[in-house]
Amino acid sequence: MEERVPSKLTGKCFCGAVHYEVADEFLYAANCHCSDCRRTTGSAFKPFAGIEREKFLLTEGEDKLLIFGDQSGHNAHCCQCGSLLYSLVRDGAYVHVAMGTLVDDPSIRPTEHIFVGSKAGWFTITDDLPQYQEHVIAGSDQQ
Repeated sequence: MEERVPSKLTGKCFCGAVHYEVADEFLYAANCHCSDCRRTTGSAFKPFAGIEREKFLLTEGEDKLLIFGDQSGHNAHCCQCGSLLYSLVRDGAYVHVAMGTLVDDPSIRPTEHIFVGSKAGWFTITDDLPQYQEHVIAGSDQQ
């Protein structure tokens, strides 16, 4: 029996100065409507996919990153075009990849909307994914 080799996905910023590779082994994906995600993307929400930090690798342009935060948590943008590429979260253990920067199509799709309590008033959610006022907390119903 053949062992399945996990596929690698590639991603990059708008101008192409920063490239990354990530395993197609995301643990979760969501659409975040918090004010920070709206401001950093310039959009109504940020679709992101979460994965362990060691499964994410910058392959080009590390010197072109503009970091907002510190070693335990930050947003990483391209300093040339401003694209938000990823966020380092959960004390530096996980990476939230901005799904719009993926070149390849991941196997995961967002499964919920989070922080809808602070979503943009001008945006209406029109899908039937679950909506949570803040973070999704296992075992609780925040809808």
